[in-house]
Amino acid sequence: MTHTSPHPHPHPHPHPRPAHAAHRHASPPADGTGGDQAELLDLEAEVFAEHIASVTAWLPAETAPRHIVDLGCGTGAGTFALLDRWPEARITAVDSSAEHVRRLREKACARGVEDRVDTVRADLDAAWPDLGTPELVWASASLHHLAEPDRTLRRVHELLAPGGLFAVVELAGFPRFLPETAPEIRPGVEERCHAALAHRHAEHVPHRGADWGPRLTGAGFTVEGERTDTLRIEGADNEAVGRYAVNALRRLRGSAADALPAADLDALDQLLDAAGPHSVLRRADLAARTERTVWAARRGR
Repeated sequence: MTHTSPHPHPHPHPHPRPAHAAHRHASPPADGTGGDQAELLDLEAEVFAEHIASVTAWLPAETAPRHIVDLGCGTGAGTFALLDRWPEARITAVDSSAEHVRRLREKACARGVEDRVDTVRADLDAAWPDLGTPELVWASASLHHLAEPDRTLRRVHELLAPGGLFAVVELAGFPRFLPETAPEIRPGVEERCHAALAHRHAEHVPHRGADWGPRLTGAGFTVEGERTDTLRIEGADNEAVGRYAVNALRRLRGSAADALPAADLDALDQLLDAAGPHSVLRRADLAARTERTVWAARRGR
């Protein structure tokens, strides 16, 4: 179920950085490979596909954009939702990860839309390549990773065609999957993982959770809309939620391992054991929960 609270925005509002600042996602520091991160992004796109489609439908585009830039595109969740929304558009998908760009290109070929998708590998905190003059720029879960996001906002303002639209989607944090009283073998272990990592997030991802409205206004945009969506996707009849939970909790365990007691690590291992009696895949109360805020900002003519 998706709970949406869109509202007009009548008034102006505003790590060390990762090795590749265009890397999208509010995940904790990973101990896995780029492929593991790409798999997590693929699962996230599958689980929250309905929400992404609802955001693209909500955007106040005055005319169908002919050229769209997806900044920090990951493995293409936004890219393909935007192509579904505007079938005649051409998209330039930008990410710093070679693995993400490769996967996105493979998906474009599999969907038969490779002639409408250009992939560019670039670090958004470094010199930008020529991205043309798009009518729409999309940045989903990427701005908070940047060392100097305000500079990026100004660059996007310069990049956009007059009257063009900038869509910013940001996450409140890493998703949750278990009730607070779960699991029975070690209640609250998921929240203790997040608490153990909170100081790292504050240091390495200081812009996560920012109010981007005032910062967009400061970069010269007019914010035309803002919505905050509280998302809960039940796992009982959705196999993808289970795979997403296993992937995400495995990464969470790897990131927090040095800060957790042995009993918590053991409980996480039991949750991640697909064949065990305490596997998250056996839980009827499993659900992917997160909160996303979207801003739609216009460049003046």
